[in-house]
Amino acid sequence: MLIAVPKEIQQGENRVALVPDTAAKLIKKGFEVGLEKGAGLNANFPDELYEKAGVKIFTSPEELYNVADIVLKVQRPLDHPDTGKHELEMIKKGSLLITFMYSLHYPEVAKKAAEAGINVISMEAIPRTTLAQKMDALSSQANIAGYKSVLMTADKLGKIFPLMMTAAGTISPAKVVIMGAGVAGLQALGTAKRLGAIVEVSDIRPTVKEEVQSLGGRFIEVETDEVMQDEGGYAKEASEEFLKKQKELIFKHVTEADIVITTALVPGKKAPVLVTEEMVKNMRKGSVVLDMAVEFGGNCEVSEKGATVEKHGVHIIGEPNLPSLVPVNSSEVYSKNLLSLLEHISKENNVELNLEDEIVKGSLIVYNGEVINERTKQLLN
Repeated sequence: MLIAVPKEIQQGENRVALVPDTAAKLIKKGFEVGLEKGAGLNANFPDELYEKAGVKIFTSPEELYNVADIVLKVQRPLDHPDTGKHELEMIKKGSLLITFMYSLHYPEVAKKAAEAGINVISMEAIPRTTLAQKMDALSSQANIAGYKSVLMTADKLGKIFPLMMTAAGTISPAKVVIMGAGVAGLQALGTAKRLGAIVEVSDIRPTVKEEVQSLGGRFIEVETDEVMQDEGGYAKEASEEFLKKQKELIFKHVTEADIVITTALVPGKKAPVLVTEEMVKNMRKGSVVLDMAVEFGGNCEVSEKGATVEKHGVHIIGEPNLPSLVPVNSSEVYSKNLLSLLEHISKENNVELNLEDEIVKGSLIVYNGEVINERTKQLLN
């Protein structure tokens, strides 16, 4: 079977789905691997490294897609700027596409894949189980995003993070508030603490309190009887009453912070607004807000997708694709996630999609010309 790795065409995407080391491992297992010329350049992996690993280089996406049995991508399929065709129109019927489809946000792309007869595994839908841990690309990318978010806000802030005793006096440590204690939030907490900041973390799930405290953070707790996470460990959509309580409690913490990093996402829903314009107005001049959920509506009421803006004297960073800003490591870990998945679903170099398997069942969005993921299907009805 030939595994194809095309060049990513979404604006601002620097990652590549497969790095040379991982490609070599797949070739050793008996797969063939084809790469579109220059696909790894933005992640600092030149074609020569792929060729040394035994990868065949293709000069055009159409030529590559035409022979592919499995297509590995980072971003969902889009209209191709060079060919004028949608990527799903170029992929061979019966092929398996593995990518971040985000079908709960873009169900029409899943429908188009079904019409084209292309099977789709979506990486953000990999179940959060012990067995699937090595394939959990959502976590691997969020980990890097959390780290990068702290560096970006530290760079924008006009003061240093740590407490510093100098002959000229004492410099107080910066105060960082993180909204959401998932993988990205916890990595942001750890990074900010290592830089010397005082860190407070808010999350709708009281179960994460111990994790926050074990990393040296202070947990901002909202008292509630509601169950705030689903069976998969993801945050559920909160009630209006809970969000009102949370905003009242958070107001004081946010307005006293130097930096606020928001990471709250609910699968398939618009991101909840956690930082209102009123909060931003009451923050100190020169403070920084980074909205990690800006691609899906944003946690900050006044953030702008793809831009860093100043509102009421506060810098607001709306970078929608933080992992792409660290493309070497992001590509390496994503590549390993894909390798683990391919090892799980293939036998003697043949992919076998066993619908009884919990990982396949959870992540297979389109199969045999049909959208089979229930939540995606409901959005299309």
